[in-house]
Amino acid sequence: MRVDAEGRALEATLPVPSRRPRTVRVEHGGKGRAAVIAAGRRPGAREQEAIRTAVEHVLRLDEDLSDFYEVARGDPELSWAAAGAGRLVRSPTVFEDVVKTICTTNCSWSATERMVAALVEHLGERADGAPHSGPYGRAFPTPGAMADADDNFYRDVVRAGYRGAYLRTLASSVASGETELEELGRATPDELPDHEVAERLLALPGVGPYAAAHVMMLLGRYTPLVLDSWTRPKYARLVGKKLVKDTTIVRRFGRYGPYAGLAFWLFLTRDWVEERPVPVTLAPG
Repeated sequence: MRVDAEGRALEATLPVPSRRPRTVRVEHGGKGRAAVIAAGRRPGAREQEAIRTAVEHVLRLDEDLSDFYEVARGDPELSWAAAGAGRLVRSPTVFEDVVKTICTTNCSWSATERMVAALVEHLGERADGAPHSGPYGRAFPTPGAMADADDNFYRDVVRAGYRGAYLRTLASSVASGETELEELGRATPDELPDHEVAERLLALPGVGPYAAAHVMMLLGRYTPLVLDSWTRPKYARLVGKKLVKDTTIVRRFGRYGPYAGLAFWLFLTRDWVEERPVPVTLAPG
C-alpha cells in the first residue's frame, strides 16, 4: 500500500479469490463518495464485488464506532475524532498484519519497510501490469510462499535477523492449518473474548505484549493500549512531562472502556490529521 505524492489517493494491491491480485486506487469521487479504480482490464461484476469487499475491509468501513464517538464528544482533547476518525487501515488478512507487526519489533521504521518490501517483492504474486521489480503491484505473500522460503532468504534478502525464524515458523504453522489466524478477525467479542484473543496472539512466535496489543488494535479489539518506545515518550511530550507512568496513561483513557486503546492512539496522532475527516460511501469504479 502507498499514498500518492499529493496525498489524494491510496494505492493498494489486494488479493482476489480465485484470480490474480488487483491494484486499485481509492480516491475522492465527489459528493462525499470515494471512487475505487482498478488498474488494467475492467473487472467483471463478480470481480468488482470482490474488490469492493476487500477495499471496505481494508478501510474498516463496516465498523460501527458510534459508542466511541459518544464518549469522545465529551472529551475536549478528543472531540475532533467524533467527526469520523478512528478507522485504522488494516491488511486484507490477519496473517499479513501479524507478520508486519513482527517486523516492527526492536528496529527502526526504515528497517521495517525494508523487511516488508523484500517479502512482498520476492514472494508476493504480481498483479497484471505490475513492475518487474520492487514491492508495488504485488500482493502480500501467502503463508505457503513464506513457509517455502529458506533460512538464507530471511537472513540475506529480507535481512530479518532473529525475526526470520519467527516468520518462517509462523508461516509454516498457518500454511499447515495448525494455527488459525483469520478466525481472530471474524469472531465477535461474544464468540472470542479479548483475553482469549490476547492469549492466542501471545502464543505466536515473535509476538510479545507490544505486538499482541498492536495486532488487537488492527482486529478492532481496542481494550489494550499500545505502550512502547514511541508511544510512551510521545504521550509524555504531549502532556508536557518528561515521564509518565503506564498506570497513569491507562487511567487517563479508562473512561473509553473497550475503546481505550483507540482513544490513546488518536490522542497521540492528532498532529497527523490535517483536516477533519469526511465520511464517505464507496462507489464501484
